[in-house]
Amino acid sequence: MVTEKLLPLALAFIMLTLGLGLTLGDFARVFRQPRAIAIGLVSQMLMLPILAVGISTLLPLSSEMAVGLILLSACPGGASAGLITKLAGGETALSISLTAITSVLAVFSVPLIVNFALHQHTGTLITTDLPILDVVRGVFIITTMPVALGMLLRHLKPQWVARIDVPANRMATGLFILIVIATFVSQRQALFDHLTSIGPAALALCVLTMTVGYLLGAMVRIDRPGRIAIAVESGLQNAALAIFLAVTVLQMPALAVPGVIYALLMNVCALGFIGWMRHSASR
Repeated sequence: MVTEKLLPLALAFIMLTLGLGLTLGDFARVFRQPRAIAIGLVSQMLMLPILAVGISTLLPLSSEMAVGLILLSACPGGASAGLITKLAGGETALSISLTAITSVLAVFSVPLIVNFALHQHTGTLITTDLPILDVVRGVFIITTMPVALGMLLRHLKPQWVARIDVPANRMATGLFILIVIATFVSQRQALFDHLTSIGPAALALCVLTMTVGYLLGAMVRIDRPGRIAIAVESGLQNAALAIFLAVTVLQMPALAVPGVIYALLMNVCALGFIGWMRHSASR
């Protein structure tokens, strides 16, 4: 019930609240400075899979856990990345733009990376088409449309939006916390069974990817809000897609375990990152 109905609705509401705080000018500013988008794409679509391959090689993982970790790294950014970026003081428009772009590019990148992982660790290849276009459509419905609606409401009803902005954002934050709690509760058995085996690898991947994304942004002198957005987008993956592909498409449920564990740990990392960014900004 939570996964199939309440979770998409909650994510759509979160994206709606993000749209209430954005204008077309925010996105225009992002695309007038494509360097941040380029670094975000490099971090998420190149560095993340490289790190996943490196971690799966260095740590004593089974072939299923290794493939599952690389499969996760191939997925686009998660829908909640925009809210985490906003709460951490980042560039929300950049985060949403990166989520949209990586979701489209996943049509090409996911099959390539998954085939590489399967061939490297099991000697097999994908024999069926991955329904990535369905994922792109889902991302559009859950993220792009609510953001656009929020922006439209801000344009048409600015005074009304100003009155509801604070309570709406508080509600969105509360929903995110409930999503994290619900994820822990629903996946607690997988957490207990596999945390010691795949947990260190998943945690290392999340922390290293967010760190690399932030540092890459600093190296090319992207401003702090942009670096935050890149770090969050790099670390928060669409774990639900990884689980779906493993269980339904590839019919290899063991490959879903890294996605389950990562979904839990990435939210812990996200909360820690928010606290760190807010503390450093207040100093």
